[in-house]
Amino acid sequence: MRLTAVRRTALAACAAALALVATACGSSDDGGGEAAGDGKGKGDKAASAAEALTAGELEKAALAQADVENGKVTGVSAADDVAKDKVKADGGTCEPLTFAEVGVPLGEPVATVKRSWTEGPKKPSGDQTTEEAIGAAFDLDKALITLASYDDGGAEKAVEEVRTALGECAGGFSFTAAGEPAEIAKAAEDKAPGGADEAVAMTMTMVGEDGDEFPVKVVVTRKGATVASFTVLNLAAAGTGKDFAFPTEISDAQLAKLG
Repeated sequence: MRLTAVRRTALAACAAALALVATACGSSDDGGGEAAGDGKGKGDKAASAAEALTAGELEKAALAQADVENGKVTGVSAADDVAKDKVKADGGTCEPLTFAEVGVPLGEPVATVKRSWTEGPKKPSGDQTTEEAIGAAFDLDKALITLASYDDGGAEKAVEEVRTALGECAGGFSFTAAGEPAEIAKAAEDKAPGGADEAVAMTMTMVGEDGDEFPVKVVVTRKGATVASFTVLNLAAAGTGKDFAFPTEISDAQLAKLG
């Protein structure tokens, strides 16, 4: 794909991946900010008894710049956030996957907080052509991290709803967020990262404006009574459609802060 096409498709991808629209297409300097198992286990009684973090505790537990060795962590402003009442799946069955993709917590959390992480630029090798070097500059991951704490087993229920929806909506679905339509061609389960009491990981294949398909990584994890979800877009992959690896460095750092 030509570089101009990569640029055009990547920008279209930003618009389609609404959870990342304000940050993935903007400057990494925007905003403020201080973000175990096999990933398939059910929540046990001990986990259900965990207390929900307060808004202040959740804020302290969110990923901060000091927690990462690579890239930049920023806050997500209210203007850049997608409100729950602005998100609608075409069919209630796939709503949990829609919410996970756009960074909207399921259920009724006690408190929520969001962070954005942009991977640091990669240094081009000396033997790259100009077009290859510019193309490599797009090979950056952008993550939206959403934390939500729950009472009365709400965290376990949220993860289970995502797991069930993934099984039922693997063939794709569509949704609307902030008035913009988006289409998921398919959703495939991935290997979940470690460090959580339970986790569900997937690659959603999104359909761009020109019909091009590209991957978006979505991971929903639980530590005690807190759900941490990650939506990741790679700008190069948005242009080429090629798969990319989920940045476990970010989930590792965030889950470690949750204890």
